[in-house]
Amino acid sequence: MQKVSIESDIDIVKSSGDRVKFSLEKLRASLNRSGAEKDVVNRILDTVRDELYQGISTTEIYNRAYALLKKEKNCYASKYKLKKAIYELGPTGFPFEHFIAALLKYSGYETQVGEVLVGHCVSHEIDVVAHKDGETLIAECKFHSEEGRNCNVKVPLYIASRFKDVKKHWDSKSYKTPLTAGWVVTNTRFTKDALKYGKCIGLYLLSWDYPKNDGLKDRIDRLGLYPITVSTLLTNREKQFLLSRDVILCRDLIDDAFFLDHLGISEVRKTKILNEIKQLCDD
Repeated sequence: MQKVSIESDIDIVKSSGDRVKFSLEKLRASLNRSGAEKDVVNRILDTVRDELYQGISTTEIYNRAYALLKKEKNCYASKYKLKKAIYELGPTGFPFEHFIAALLKYSGYETQVGEVLVGHCVSHEIDVVAHKDGETLIAECKFHSEEGRNCNVKVPLYIASRFKDVKKHWDSKSYKTPLTAGWVVTNTRFTKDALKYGKCIGLYLLSWDYPKNDGLKDRIDRLGLYPITVSTLLTNREKQFLLSRDVILCRDLIDDAFFLDHLGISEVRKTKILNEIKQLCDD
């Protein structure tokens, strides 16, 4: 395992197994999104840079940066682990659907989850139905609990056919609002063909980083709607318990703090957890 300087061409291994060149600026950007001060970010970059070696995995880089952020401040680490926290909403896609509904709700939409809509040919269970400004959209959520699995063109192909069937029936009836848009939402990424087809057919595609500057990560930071799974103090078992009680957002836990009592969490630890959550929501 030979260390190399940052000036060298350093290959890193992604979760998909692909090898790419290390980018200091990408790491800086992800650290900046944590809210950490500039001097903290620079110190962490120096430390990680000194520990780089050919073939290092993105997971190892992430874990090291996360640990260093956590030493500085829990809320920095919480924001930094946002992408991983979305994966932790699994293994089913149900909490992710509620999370997307919450993002739409706090963007001014009225939302329903798991609605059955009649189509021209058959009925369809729709993940999220949302109404705003006299229009209605339906969103289908494609959740992956493992990194490296992207949505290929088959996903928008399938969802476009469902949208077309629902819209044909919708347009033939006297609904209060017109059905104007079909969305496909994923916590990973779309392939080039998926993006090309979605744009061609008129679907709105939303992924972790697409559209540019308006992807999931951007919307979450902008609205401050962090999932409960970003907490650095709750255990995986405790997170799954809260998710099973529909406590999806950090701000949900502030209103339903009694669930921490159900988990048998001590008053001292409860205070620490709520302080972490409140700090995230306040930021």
